[in-house]
Amino acid sequence: MTDWTPTRDAGLAQLEAFLPRAGRQYRDRRNHDFGPEDRSNVSALSPWLAHRLVHEREVISAALAEHGPEGAEKFVQEVVWRGYFRGWLEQRPGVWHQYVDARERALMALDKDKAMRADWEAAVEGRTGIEGFDDWAQELAAHGWLHNHARMWFASIWIFTLRLPWSLGADFFLRHLMDGDAASNTLSWRWVGGLHTKGKTYLARRDNIRKYTGGRFDPEGLSDEDPIPEAAETPDPTPLPQADAEPAEALWLLTEDDLSPAPEGPVAALDGPTARSPLELGAHAAAFTRGALDDAAGRLDAARVSSVEEIVQAARDAGQDTIALRRPLAGPVADRLEGLRAAAEGAGLALHLTRDPYDAAVWPHCRKGFFAVKKQIPRLVDELEL
Repeated sequence: MTDWTPTRDAGLAQLEAFLPRAGRQYRDRRNHDFGPEDRSNVSALSPWLAHRLVHEREVISAALAEHGPEGAEKFVQEVVWRGYFRGWLEQRPGVWHQYVDARERALMALDKDKAMRADWEAAVEGRTGIEGFDDWAQELAAHGWLHNHARMWFASIWIFTLRLPWSLGADFFLRHLMDGDAASNTLSWRWVGGLHTKGKTYLARRDNIRKYTGGRFDPEGLSDEDPIPEAAETPDPTPLPQADAEPAEALWLLTEDDLSPAPEGPVAALDGPTARSPLELGAHAAAFTRGALDDAAGRLDAARVSSVEEIVQAARDAGQDTIALRRPLAGPVADRLEGLRAAAEGAGLALHLTRDPYDAAVWPHCRKGFFAVKKQIPRLVDELEL
């Protein structure tokens, strides 16, 4: 089984162990879900990547060095998907707020609709009677991770067979996944439901599940209809916010979204895990996030802060007149830090919101579908010297 230790060293060890299989073997076997005891066909790097204990550019560079551009092509594309989703949402942050609003309405509906609540409880507890689906619900709670193909099947059954609100399914995943990422999670659920690529749904089929689980699951009674859920109109993309230059001196703030900066000078780490939902965060997701923050803070001797007021005070204590951090991604951390600029300016401090060079290169291509990004991968590899 995968060692889910939330440290950079463990993530690099996971990458090193998987690299020999990142070429043709990954391309041919990645869609198979062999169960939690055997993840040898996939990298399982997503929790470390989600918090950037290990960076995408490190993973892509290592895969290209091991297998070359042709051999590593499919694996590199799958790594870039995370950047695509993040870049797409950063240019449509309103989609995150639409999801939050839909989730709040759905949670309120559970208080009024006893039948819906019973169906929702059966789904999240793995008691629907649907083979495979119940196993994945229990596996997610027990391990904090699911194979990507299982995530797609699960979401499809949730939306089209159980007819539950997609936002509650996205909430269930976001609360329990160790790699819980506002962009990847929200947009993947929207994609399955036909809301991301307009009109294109993903319908789970019995024969596909039977084939790619090696016959472990053979669910009956799956819907053969895929009505697209009602949802707010997707906003048009807006220009990416201008990134600030990295200051020569500052208090650097690390957040659970991006633990990759390793600046010289004073560092603070925003305590976590940040609340992802009004409901309780899953034990594995909470433990991985907390451990990731502990690892980064320990390596950089970072002060721990838990509010915008404490961030401002940490800058003062360090004798700095500037606070710097990677611009928070649309999602829970950005929501939590919404008042940071006003607090910093009120204290006479400058705030620099920077952008990682990898994101600065990838995100401008993420205005439409993934194909536009995929075409750019060879050029991005050269531009970023991967």
